[in-house]
Amino acid sequence: MRERGIHLTRALLVEGNPLWSSVTVAQLRDIGIGSVIQASRVKDARLLIERERFDFIVCNREFEGASETGQDLLDELRRERQLPHSTVFLMVTSQASYHQVVEAAESALDGILVRPYTAALLNKRLMAARKRKHELAEILQALDQGKAELALEFALRRFRERLPYADYCGRLAAELLLSLGKHSEARLLFEGLAHDVDSTWAKLGVARAHTAAGETLPALRLLQAVVAADPTSADAHDLLGRTLVEQGDFEGALRAYRQAAALTPGCLMRRQHVGTLAFYQGLGDEALPALESALALGEQSKLFDALSLVLIGALRHDSGDASVVSQMRQQIEDHQTRSPESRRLARFAGAADMLLASVREHRAEMHAALQLLGAQVAQDDFDLEAANIVLLLWARMPEDARSQAPYFEMIEAIAERFCVSRAITEVLIASARRLEPAVALVRAGHSKVSALAEHAMDLALNGEPGQAVRVLIEQGSALRNARLLELARTIARRNQAQLEEATALIAEVASVLALCCPSPLHLAGIQRSGRSPAALQWMTVQPRKAPLVSIA
Repeated sequence: MRERGIHLTRALLVEGNPLWSSVTVAQLRDIGIGSVIQASRVKDARLLIERERFDFIVCNREFEGASETGQDLLDELRRERQLPHSTVFLMVTSQASYHQVVEAAESALDGILVRPYTAALLNKRLMAARKRKHELAEILQALDQGKAELALEFALRRFRERLPYADYCGRLAAELLLSLGKHSEARLLFEGLAHDVDSTWAKLGVARAHTAAGETLPALRLLQAVVAADPTSADAHDLLGRTLVEQGDFEGALRAYRQAAALTPGCLMRRQHVGTLAFYQGLGDEALPALESALALGEQSKLFDALSLVLIGALRHDSGDASVVSQMRQQIEDHQTRSPESRRLARFAGAADMLLASVREHRAEMHAALQLLGAQVAQDDFDLEAANIVLLLWARMPEDARSQAPYFEMIEAIAERFCVSRAITEVLIASARRLEPAVALVRAGHSKVSALAEHAMDLALNGEPGQAVRVLIEQGSALRNARLLELARTIARRNQAQLEEATALIAEVASVLALCCPSPLHLAGIQRSGRSPAALQWMTVQPRKAPLVSIA
């Protein structure tokens, strides 16, 4: 008997084989599904899913002659919250190895079918998944309405009463606790789930709860243990990479992302992470193919970061390829058309203008474009990503042009603002291609910031914590340096008992940080990704990030 209203539903079939596509379309229509849309490639399916809503998605896992798989598509859509939680996603495969079954379970897949299968079995799997959606409707509706506390209440009740789908509800409840900032409760629930089901996603949940609570060392130890025990978990490598980026270990993060990208060759975001981190490590030969493969996977996708266009343009500029630089400029302009208000895209366009003028040897245009970007260094929303772009452009100026005094002042201002750790100092140097004038100025900026921090620590240790905090606020505000401001807040908190104005000073630091110290994690689009690795698809988990600062 057909489900009531099934004729009103829509299905997307992602299948590269014309014969199987024809057969499956007929089966879906026999089930009673009203509309069936077809896509023969993963990249086409990704765009359709971003733009339209489907009740069912039936996707082949393997695509002949393509590196992307249906699993890659599912993982990325869930990670970036591009797939509505009401949509049933069914995977089809020609063979199901143990690894594939585990992989499917880890990604919260709604079902997996092994060919050959009957229309009756396809119907059974789709309807069973749809039944689960209906069974959990109160939870999903609460989430749709933004009522996270209510959804948590419903999920915990089903989990504790061992109602149908109890384990799934336990996982959902842990995710909701994490998103609501209840880190300890989330960790305890994830630990219980990890003990009960011994699953990688549960262990990663524990690590994410540690990270959200600012407990980086236990998170790193756990992630390293998970990667050692399950080296095939792309999410584990991905989460380890993110955690290492937050700690300023970009070299280690690149190694982790290489593993994640190798395990999921069709994942656009992870290719971008590898390419961008490799670029900032000065590894152009690795960065270019990774970035260009991400571009080929889906430049029109919402998951594609236009930063890749700038970096490709810079690397192609180095080989004198004016035509590709011009193409990158045009594609950035296309992105601007879709988001005309974006200051970030405006910076990218200015960077592309400078690269194009440089490769064409139009010196006046080149200077004008770089000076316009350099003038933004003191603006509140100028971030580490923008600083790296300015440095990579400066490094591509002709040598006699680079030596002009205004450019040295620009590099000095960048160094004093963004040298908050040794790791970021090295990234800035790498962005400038390790050219000696930049190396000297960046290291001088790092030394200046370190000297100011040491002076303040001496004041605090010698019984003048109030003076230390005021010096740090004054200098941190002038330089817009997050390290100095974070140190001011730390000293004020540690000495609250003896500082009458401690609360006011802490509030002042917070306001300056919010105003002029944007997140230093603007690398590889990592902070812009939606779902954390191993989290459920619709969770908006925004853990507190530890600053890239060494205060000790």
